[in-house]
Amino acid sequence: MTLHGRLLRRQLATSRRQSAIFVLCVALSIVTLVSLAGFGRSVHSSMLRDARALHGGDVIVESRSPLSPGLTAAVDRIIAAGRAQGARINEFYSIIRPAGRADSLLAHIKAVEPGYPFYGTVDMASGRPFRQVLAPGRAIAEQTLLDRLGLRVGDRLRLGDATLTVADVVTQEPDRPVNVFSLGPRLFVAAADLPSLGLVGQGSRVSHTILLKVANPRETDRIAAELRASALRDRERVDTYRTAQSGVKRFFDNFLFFLNLIGIFTLLLAGIGIQSSLAAYLAEQRPSIAVMKALGATGRFLVIHYVAVASVLGIVGTALGIGASFLLQGVLPELFRGLLPASVEFRIAAPAVAEGLVLGFLTVTLFTLLPLWQLRAVKPRAILGKEEEPTVRSRAVWATTGAVVLFFLAMVLWKVEEPRSGVNFVLGVGGLILLSLACTEAVLRLLRRARPRRLAARQALRGLFRPRNATRPIIVTLTAALAVIFAITLVERNLDASYIRSYPPDAPNLFFIDIQPGQKEDFSRALGMPALFHAIVRGTVTAINGRPIDREAERRKRGDNLSREFNLTYRDSLLEDERIVEGKSLFRPDWQGVQVSVLDTVVEMSPMAVGDVITFRVQGVPIEARISSIRTRTRAAVQPYFYFVFQPAVLRDAPQTFFTAVRVEKPGIAQLQNRIAARFPNVSIFDLTETVAVFARVMGRLSVIVRFFTLFSVVAGALIIVSSVIATRQARLREAVFFTILGARGRFVLSVFTMENLIIGGVSGFLALGLAQAASWIVCTRVLDVSWQPFPAVSAALVAATVVLVVAVGLGASLSIIRKKPVVFLREQAEE
Repeated sequence: MTLHGRLLRRQLATSRRQSAIFVLCVALSIVTLVSLAGFGRSVHSSMLRDARALHGGDVIVESRSPLSPGLTAAVDRIIAAGRAQGARINEFYSIIRPAGRADSLLAHIKAVEPGYPFYGTVDMASGRPFRQVLAPGRAIAEQTLLDRLGLRVGDRLRLGDATLTVADVVTQEPDRPVNVFSLGPRLFVAAADLPSLGLVGQGSRVSHTILLKVANPRETDRIAAELRASALRDRERVDTYRTAQSGVKRFFDNFLFFLNLIGIFTLLLAGIGIQSSLAAYLAEQRPSIAVMKALGATGRFLVIHYVAVASVLGIVGTALGIGASFLLQGVLPELFRGLLPASVEFRIAAPAVAEGLVLGFLTVTLFTLLPLWQLRAVKPRAILGKEEEPTVRSRAVWATTGAVVLFFLAMVLWKVEEPRSGVNFVLGVGGLILLSLACTEAVLRLLRRARPRRLAARQALRGLFRPRNATRPIIVTLTAALAVIFAITLVERNLDASYIRSYPPDAPNLFFIDIQPGQKEDFSRALGMPALFHAIVRGTVTAINGRPIDREAERRKRGDNLSREFNLTYRDSLLEDERIVEGKSLFRPDWQGVQVSVLDTVVEMSPMAVGDVITFRVQGVPIEARISSIRTRTRAAVQPYFYFVFQPAVLRDAPQTFFTAVRVEKPGIAQLQNRIAARFPNVSIFDLTETVAVFARVMGRLSVIVRFFTLFSVVAGALIIVSSVIATRQARLREAVFFTILGARGRFVLSVFTMENLIIGGVSGFLALGLAQAASWIVCTRVLDVSWQPFPAVSAALVAATVVLVVAVGLGASLSIIRKKPVVFLREQAEE
């Protein structure tokens, strides 16, 4: 042990640079996942601690449709018995106008009964209690609403058929911590004013909520169970504050899911860096290893010794990674500003630290197996420097690769908690790395055969293939990491181009919703332009081929699912942007019974085919419909569309509303909006030009966060570059000295090293761009259904930035080599 200790201290002292690279790679492999784990626990614990305030009550009853008589009666019985206090909340969108003026604005209306909120407080600019300020005839607005309409406290505004006075300004409400996704600023009104507004009618798009404050907290679950038994399973939800999913929690869980995937991707690339840096370190130590073998050291002695070296460095790297994770907690609040509640306390708990320790141990163990195995191939003749590069038996390579793949898959399944998504992610990352490796091999073969005329270029190409040069892992790592960043950038640019900067010239930008059947003709005349009206009938899917829908399992899915209430419609023809992909026509004239045409998006939610039977519940009435066709859309998502289309005879007499969408040039939007709002106050008007502005802000913030975490992957590639330069230091010094002795100037040596890094950066950048362009095309055209552009200027800038990064890192690590005097190097060689 004493001998091992002395050797350990000496080798760490003489290989400080490679040791530092190894430590940084270990730290990098765990810092993202540990910081995200601590961040996630902080948010979840804060939400659990403030759960009552986030929801405003002990029991929460929610529905997108008017509450059923049975559930309403059950709530009334509980309140009448004194077991709980109740407050009803109705939320919807509507147009508001300053009294006596023509301008208008879409606002998010929240009509609340006295008692709201039971927990937490609604903060007012004046500091007065919310319950004292909000009274019939009064409204409380967000400052954004007042600013956009030029109003002040005390001014009057028109909402539907009523005129209300702005009584105060709301600065914060407990159950709405995230407001970036709202289509309009908030306006509180008293529930007693709701009938006089004339905004809520049959089929109106209103969110209905009842908050209950339980008198005996121990009865919370019992009361929730009683109400759940009276609720309609397919459209009414009853939760306690512990089980309810707030909007911010759903957003955070989904986004953290994506960031965890990036963290696992970074861990994999950093693992490649660990393996490369250790291989370079051992290659640098090969003469010492050969001497120890010549003096009688056994393979077991060497393996134990270098396992100890890797363990010490791994412990230091793990500690550094966990420490960096604590520091990162100071950055995350700023990154997520406006997306999470201000009350969230960011800290890393003991479980996250333990997770980091386990990750550090497993990462170091798995990614150091192969380099340590290569110690067995070192022979004493390596003292003379004549030994070939060691080869690894295929069995060892496959065993190590299999262990890494299993570890990677286990990490994904652990973090993702969805087997299907996890397997798809593993296959995607595996495909990305294999494609990067295949492209790298092809390019390196071409470069090996190249014979440029310039001497500096020829020497730069030869330098790529010098012994111990990690050209291949450098290019593969940078290509994979940059491909992700490039693809995210290109997808964002295409979304920006399709929805924000150049909104499609023929796409509708004004949507009119909740038009009552009796208003349809008058509304059409008031609109003053041709418009296609779409009927909306609310319904839910209860079974497919007789198999009931598991709503809890559906709700756990990411993205859209079959648990929610759908907008059904009826017609007998396809829209302009639809085509049939399965089936002969929209409906089959040779079939009897009820038929339904489904959008291909529904098939992605749950497997189904033409001929299958879907059971719906429409206004409490079960309807079994046979799938007659499957449709797809041929244009971007700004056009109206429906998942389910029925024959007109099936739903024509069902309770329904209508909506339509038209294209209006920006100067005429306000005038039309005011005219419709004045004559039809119940109709909600959505100006999509304002919606895309909100979308742009959210996309910008999320892109910054994603790029921040993805840059850790690029750092892994930069560390491999530095490690490669250090590992080939002697060879590079020898080349530089020979160039100088043969009459070359320092400028020539600098140009050779610059070209070498230029080639690495250029190859990595162009390969990453090619993969990113292909990926962005698939995502835009196949997933998002938007037009795709290559954006050559942005692409060129991304590649140029890559080249600059690689050249700067490579030359920075090579400066000591370039500055080395030939005479000093020759003297050192003579002394050896």
